[in-house]
Amino acid sequence: MSSIIHGAGAATTTLSTFNSVDSKKLFVAPSRTNLSVRSQRYIVAGSDASKKSFGSGLRVRHSQKLIPNAVATKEADTSASTGHELLLFEALQEGLEEEMDRDPHVCVMGEDVGHYGGSYKVTKGLADKFGDLRVLDTPICENAFTGMGIGAAMTGLRPVIEGMNMGFLLLAFNQISNNCGMLHYTSGGQFTIPVVIRGPGGVGRQLGAEHSQRLESYFQSIPGIQMVACSTPYNAKGLMKAAIRSENPVILFEHVLLYNLKEKIPDEDYICNLEEAEMVRPGEHITILTYSRMRYHVMQAAKTLVNKGYDPEVIDIRSLKPFDLHTIGNSVKKTHRVLIVEECMRTGGIGASLTAAINENFHDYLDAPVMCLSSQDVPTPYAGTLEEWTVVQPAQIVTAVEQLCQ
Repeated sequence: MSSIIHGAGAATTTLSTFNSVDSKKLFVAPSRTNLSVRSQRYIVAGSDASKKSFGSGLRVRHSQKLIPNAVATKEADTSASTGHELLLFEALQEGLEEEMDRDPHVCVMGEDVGHYGGSYKVTKGLADKFGDLRVLDTPICENAFTGMGIGAAMTGLRPVIEGMNMGFLLLAFNQISNNCGMLHYTSGGQFTIPVVIRGPGGVGRQLGAEHSQRLESYFQSIPGIQMVACSTPYNAKGLMKAAIRSENPVILFEHVLLYNLKEKIPDEDYICNLEEAEMVRPGEHITILTYSRMRYHVMQAAKTLVNKGYDPEVIDIRSLKPFDLHTIGNSVKKTHRVLIVEECMRTGGIGASLTAAINENFHDYLDAPVMCLSSQDVPTPYAGTLEEWTVVQPAQIVTAVEQLCQ
């Protein structure tokens, strides 16, 4: 591995959180993510399928057709003109493998990520292809191997650290907070920390309290950290590739119940913007903001709402830090009502932060108070019926929309 380590330069990249905007004049914020380009150009696909350039180092290949978003809007055909079908965990694996092929500095570390292929097979086959040094099996010591990955990032590598379960990464909270998030600042820009921390989380099916934690709210307050949550095979691959190329530390949240979700994705190389929300379904009556697994509960509720005469606009916020207030703000200005649906805890969760941001920036455009549907503030029960009671269900979403639109 020493042959691919190079000294860390003094390049400076700062992670800014654009969570405060002028509500009277929305603007397209300049890129805050520095996606390094090493050996090739590539396609950037945004939720509006428009050509964009994010940062001075990122160029759109004009000789190729831009690949539009493969996710349905109003129950549209999700198939791309060309592409291949993948499960979500396979899309993550494909994105990771492509980046390891593209850049020899990318490496993977974690428990059982090697020849076993990872708990959910995201790293399947990578150890055989790239060897044990670039796909490193570690002991059960999250604090140690997370710190090792952060140190490797300081020396020029681009580690992808897998938490077998996101709840286990609480053992590495000191490394993530005091080192991963702060070293760029405390070193005066001498070090960048291009590390990706990823793994399964969320409420599973009877996995018990310790394996069904929603940790987004734990990490959102750490300065210097970006957070994204994937919800489809398309954005799972695109966000994985973008996170690996970013100079900032990125936490990628995956949901344990979405790994077997299947979708056709483009054959061409593409990435997703780490700071851009996705318009899932345009509408006129109410803005529903959601992410991860709750996206599918919302879309299930949307079918019922349409039959009842409502026209909800559904946005997958994807970027949990910073929020895409440009997309969110334009939607609020149109619908004047907001419902947030999340699996995170109600107290201090993502929904609480998002509610505060909307009230701060778009209060004058609201015709009703922002409503937030969150999980119950209790450890997730093991019993299946009790587990369902702790998580927002589609019927609750329908009822909330009816109340807000009265």
